[in-house]
Amino acid sequence: MMRKYYLLVLMFAMMLFGSSSGGPDDFGYTLLTENVDLSRSITSLGCCDLLSWVMANGEENQAWITVQTHVNILAVCALLDMACIIIPEDIEVDEEIITKANEKEIPLFKTSDSAYQIFTRFYEAGLR
Repeated sequence: MMRKYYLLVLMFAMMLFGSSSGGPDDFGYTLLTENVDLSRSITSLGCCDLLSWVMANGEENQAWITVQTHVNILAVCALLDMACIIIPEDIEVDEEIITKANEKEIPLFKTSDSAYQIFTRFYEAGLR
């Protein structure tokens, strides 16, 4: 069962992050950062905008959905060694934040999808 789960997560990560046959926008997500590690498997998904809650409940290798776009999201992501940050609903991200994410090597994605739609895509790809 665990092997099947790992393969489904790996399959989703390939769809999200791209593979040799696709790019990082296979789900319509836009990768805002450059030269970041896109080979990590996503083991869970979380959505929260209260940073203290995320610090207490977030997980390593988690994809984090948040509408926050300030520099503190990068600190929380790095602290917990999360897989990536996904900004929903085409919310604008300042160039300063993208530059800092590049420095910290944090994959930062943007999408027109709502948080619900992002969760649905993960679920359909097999993440439970």
